[in-house]
This record gives sequence, structure tokens and C-alpha cells, in this order.
Amino acid sequence: MSVQLNHTIIRCRDNRESAEFLAHILGLEAGREWGPFIPLVLANGVTLDFASVPAASITAQHYAFLISEAEFDTAFERIKEQGIVYYADPHRKLPGEINHNDGGRGIYFPDPAGHGMELITRPYGGWS
Repeated sequence: MSVQLNHTIIRCRDNRESAEFLAHILGLEAGREWGPFIPLVLANGVTLDFASVPAASITAQHYAFLISEAEFDTAFERIKEQGIVYYADPHRKLPGEINHNDGGRGIYFPDPAGHGMELITRPYGGWS
């Protein structure tokens, strides 16, 4: 069997809020509560399990999502409609801009727990 990422836990202040926030941006549906988790299943079968924890125990993480050009357009419109501040870079030095790394488009934006979310339409380095 080849090695695959199956799931990861995303620590947040409110599991439902964070799961539904990302689900809305990506055009997905947050799942039903399962134990302490709200799952969000991605197209490649990886599940993001959102877990509520005390705010002081959250360490900001980075999550990047490879999406199509059409999905980017839709997600980007949702981000703008919600007034979410977005950046062309992970260091938040280029607000309100899109990057065009590797011939694609990409943006960074925070989720409700302070995690850094990234949307890209081409993998970095030309990897497929």
C-alpha cells in the first residue's frame, strides 16, 4: 500500500464555526459531528477534523489547498464578499493582492482560529 495522508486534526476555538467557514470558502459541506470533531472531507479523501480547544492551546498552522481556476474564482469571490483580508504572500506584506507563482494564482487568508489558509491553482515548483 502506498502512503497517504488520511486525516489531520485542526485545533480551533469553535469546531463548527471553523469547519463551516472553510467549507463555505471551498464550496464543500461540513460533516456531522463525530465525537469531538466536525469533519470536512476533501476531494482526495483527506479529512480535516476540526476540534474545539481552549484558545490558549492553539498554535497557528498553515493549510494549502490546490484548486482549479474555476474553483479559485468562486472561492475568491466568497472571500471578498465576506470582507476577509487576503494576501499574496504568507508574511502578510502584500494585502489585497494575488500571487502568480508558477503560472497560477494564489492567496493567503486567516481562518477564525488564526490559521493561515492558502489557495493555489498550480503546485509550487511545477510538481504535479
